[in-house]
Amino acid sequence: TWPWCGLGAAGSASRSPVTATRSWDGAAERQVAKKEDLVQAFGTDDQTEICKMILSKGELQVSDKERHAQLEQMFRDIATIVADKCVNPETKRPYTVNLIERAMKDIHYSIKPHKSTKQQALEVIRRLKETMQIERAHMRLRFILPVKEGKKLKERLKPLIKVTESEDFHEQLEIV
Repeated sequence: TWPWCGLGAAGSASRSPVTATRSWDGAAERQVAKKEDLVQAFGTDDQTEICKMILSKGELQVSDKERHAQLEQMFRDIATIVADKCVNPETKRPYTVNLIERAMKDIHYSIKPHKSTKQQALEVIRRLKETMQIERAHMRLRFILPVKEGKKLKERLKPLIKVTESEDFHEQLEIV
């Protein structure tokens, strides 16, 4: 086993100072590592140098509670993204985050910690479409165009616009 250096309360090498100046062979047993083991593993028995090596090259071990909290936060973030981007197609009203979370649990969606929340949200939307009425919300845009180019540009924009809420053509063309 590799000896380790004790870290501060936060447990993060980047934010917390080293609180132990010894290298331990086993954390639970509090056995100090033997000099021969240190030289074999690190090429030196200097405690400060060994701690620096561990902090710069070692991996941070995340506890089960921290990992669980991270996954819960990702789950909530994904549900929030889905709720922000989708509506009920019948009512055109947005779904609540809690309803999306429940739906994600119903389809047994499992979080992939190394994949972005936005990518996972898009995947969740595709999967939820199979079990519930959900669609991407339409984007609202307002175009304010000069009179000269207004008519030409309006004809070019028309195929891209699904719904026109209002159109005002006084000093300039305004389309919402």
